[in-house]
Amino acid sequence: MTNLKKLAGGALLLALALPLISGCEQVGAVLHKAGDMLGAKSGGAPAGAAPGGGAPAGMQMPTPEVGFIVVHPTSAPIVEEVAGRTAASAVAEIRPQVGGIIEKRVFEEGSRVNAGDVLYRIDARSYQATLDAAKADLERAEASVPSAQAKFDRYQELANVNGVSKQDIDEARSALLQAKAAVASAASSVRTSEINLGYTEVKAPISGLIGRSSVTEGALVTAGQATALATIRQIDPIYVDLSASSTSMNHMRQAIEGDGVNSGKQGPKVTIKLDDNSTYEEVGRIISTEANVDETTDTVTIRSSFANPKMRLLPGMYMRASVEIGTENNVFLLPQRAVSRGVTGQASAYFLTTDNKVESRALTANRANGFSWVVEKGVSDGDRLIIEGVQKIRPGMAVKSAEVELGADGLVKPQAAPAAAPAKAP
Repeated sequence: MTNLKKLAGGALLLALALPLISGCEQVGAVLHKAGDMLGAKSGGAPAGAAPGGGAPAGMQMPTPEVGFIVVHPTSAPIVEEVAGRTAASAVAEIRPQVGGIIEKRVFEEGSRVNAGDVLYRIDARSYQATLDAAKADLERAEASVPSAQAKFDRYQELANVNGVSKQDIDEARSALLQAKAAVASAASSVRTSEINLGYTEVKAPISGLIGRSSVTEGALVTAGQATALATIRQIDPIYVDLSASSTSMNHMRQAIEGDGVNSGKQGPKVTIKLDDNSTYEEVGRIISTEANVDETTDTVTIRSSFANPKMRLLPGMYMRASVEIGTENNVFLLPQRAVSRGVTGQASAYFLTTDNKVESRALTANRANGFSWVVEKGVSDGDRLIIEGVQKIRPGMAVKSAEVELGADGLVKPQAAPAAAPAKAP
């Protein structure tokens, strides 16, 4: 009671002093405030307040407004995200097959070369001389064949009349055969010399991009040396080796074998994203899968092939890839912003009942598709999903609702402003 008297006395003194500062209206306001303070101190409600501490008497909280979309079943691709690294589809290390001095490097480092293009020229004079000598030996051997053939023929005629001995005929036959063998050996030497002479022009075995040269003009090279003169990498098409975990591989197999999944005739499709987060314009295909799991990383290597006509992909690039296994039918795509997850990871969302009340449902949503969750259970055709105003609603609450439209980015499209009425003529 002592405190109540003090508060009442203080309010009275304040009311007597106020006319010196302001008008009588301010006195009434201050007295009203003092009364509120007194009521609060004594545990009572302020003047004009509704019983129970709610809104003032005669006032009601406005009904929350929400925006919804009507959901329908659709088809969604089954996608598995994996990491990958690019690799050349063919690699050729250029090494000389004959020794000599490099006279000229014909190609430009880093350029594209075609199979059969000359890359290096080796001093060919010694190989040309060897070829000339081999040709001379061939001519000498060929010249001895006619005389040996004629001698053998004469001995054959004389043998019919017993004009020569059998030993003479055998020796003539042996001489003819040796002459023909000498021709064949000389011809082989000519071909070998021609091949070695051709090797003095080092040519590209495959088409692709050639790297830097390890030798310059004037360098001495040897046949089959350990150091490659240059390396050609074929990158159109280019391989992307994907490292999928054994768990991901099981998911892929289960998805392909599952009911309601259409894998297509072309097999899984692969798309990749570049460093700038843009999607590469070409779609790849899987060409092989390792038959074992790496024990150290628990991954399986999947090789995919991509067309690379613009040479945008180079060997050794790291990237993320999406493997589209197939298409699942009769699923619902709910915007990610409308779906929440509890501490256990259970997905849920708010829906509207037929009498415009809020209903919370548990969903089965284990994978994403763009800006949406792929929901298999918990939704029916024609349900109204609340996507706007979810922060101010609770299950069982009556709300005002309006249908909205979503854009490709999963956000609500702004409503067009109503057209202004035409101005009336004066």
